[in-house]
Amino acid sequence: MSIKTRYVAEVTTREVPDAALAPAVPSVASPLVHSAFSTTKNLDATSTPAVSKCAYLTKALVAGAGTIDLTALPHNGGTVDLTGLRVEVLKFKNKTGNAVMTISEGASNGYEALGNAWSIKLLAGQEATFFLNDAAPVVSGTLKTIDVAGTGTEQLEVSVVGG
Repeated sequence: MSIKTRYVAEVTTREVPDAALAPAVPSVASPLVHSAFSTTKNLDATSTPAVSKCAYLTKALVAGAGTIDLTALPHNGGTVDLTGLRVEVLKFKNKTGNAVMTISEGASNGYEALGNAWSIKLLAGQEATFFLNDAAPVVSGTLKTIDVAGTGTEQLEVSVVGG
C-alpha cells in the first residue's frame, strides 16, 4: 500500500484599504492578499519527509479519559502500527458540543510529539494540526502513547500520518 498526503496550513486574508485611509487607491483596485505564511506540502514515499502509513480515527473517551496508541491505531477495519516511523502530520479536532479536551504526551510510554511533557487544550469545535517535519521521535515500545482527557464518552477526531 502507498499513500499520498496533501498537507495544507493556510490563512489567506484579502484586504481592501478604506478609501479614507488610502485615498489614492481606486476602489476597484485589487485587494492586498496576505498569504505568504501559508504552507502546502505534498507528501509520499519519496518526499522529504517521506510518509508511508496513515490512520484516521474517532477516539471515544471512557469515563472522560482515553489513550491513543501509535503502535495500534484503528483504521479501515484494521490496525496501523507506526513502530519505527516518525509521526509527520498530526491533527486533533474536538467535536462541537464537547467540553474542553486536553491532549498530551501519554503518562505511560508517552510520545513526545511536541517535546517532553507537551499538552494542548481544545475547546468544543476547535482543532489543531501539526506538521512535525521529521522532528518528532521514532515510535517505539517506549514512545507510543498520547493521552486524551475530557468528559464522559465524548469523541475526538484524530488524523495521524507517519513515515
